[in-house]
Amino acid sequence: MINGLLFAALVIISLSILGCLYRLMKGPSMADRITSLDTIGINLLAMVAVLCMLMRTEAYFEIILLIGILSFIGTTAFARYIERGVVIEQGGDDHDR
Repeated sequence: MINGLLFAALVIISLSILGCLYRLMKGPSMADRITSLDTIGINLLAMVAVLCMLMRTEAYFEIILLIGILSFIGTTAFARYIERGVVIEQGGDDHDR
């Protein structure tokens, strides 16, 4: 019974990722694309968690942490790029001199 529910959850998460891929490709604005990319990362994280439950193992917990960290860093970098035009600013501040 529980395996059937976990398979159903995997199918629903997969459909959600497909919907986000559509928004990633066709999004009218860059903010829509960044949001869909972040949502894909969260859905991948959930998919790995469901797979851990399905296989009854804790072997993939590090992968879940890695996906979460990379998703956060990627979203932050894209948001900074939209706001300022660069991800990493070159040079120092004026009050350092």
